[in-house]
Amino acid sequence: MERRSYEKYRWFFTSGGTLVVGGKSAEQNEEIISRIMKIKNYTVFHTASPGSPFCVIKNPTEKEIKEVAIFTACFSQDWKRAKKEVEVHIFSSEQIVKKKGMKIGTFGIRGEVKKLKAKLGLVLDFQKGKLRALPLSASKNPILKIVPGDLTKEQAAQKIAEIIKDKLCYPIRKEEILQAIPSDKISVKKLK
Repeated sequence: MERRSYEKYRWFFTSGGTLVVGGKSAEQNEEIISRIMKIKNYTVFHTASPGSPFCVIKNPTEKEIKEVAIFTACFSQDWKRAKKEVEVHIFSSEQIVKKKGMKIGTFGIRGEVKKLKAKLGLVLDFQKGKLRALPLSASKNPILKIVPGDLTKEQAAQKIAEIIKDKLCYPIRKEEILQAIPSDKISVKKLK
């Protein structure tokens, strides 16, 4: 099966079917932002605190803006800190500046930024045949919920694999789960 180019990043499709892409590292953030910073109609998301993916989406609706803010917050360092709510900054690709001497994956922003508070919590679902962690409103068939907790990423992946096998009779590779979920400190909850 051919790997789609966006699959090397963090990604999901919104409730409106729009692709969202975010970096997994400073290098990936640099790559993503460098590609879109002069292009109109891209909206960019990053948490107020350092240690977050830069997530990008083209022409989002208000509902999609909320979904991307949640996704950005959940894949930030604030997840490990088990914050209840995270402030996410939202701005256009044209506002981004890169000055000489700035570290890889860091950028400046010109002008006003919109601020949105996002609660930490995602559901797991399949999109384009791949397991994804995404906001509930973007999910068509949520399997389970994850929130900040006490499990390591490995422990959470094991528990998730068992739930998916029981619920869907589908054996899933641990690597696929590890690719989909945030970092350590996870709590896995069955949906009611």
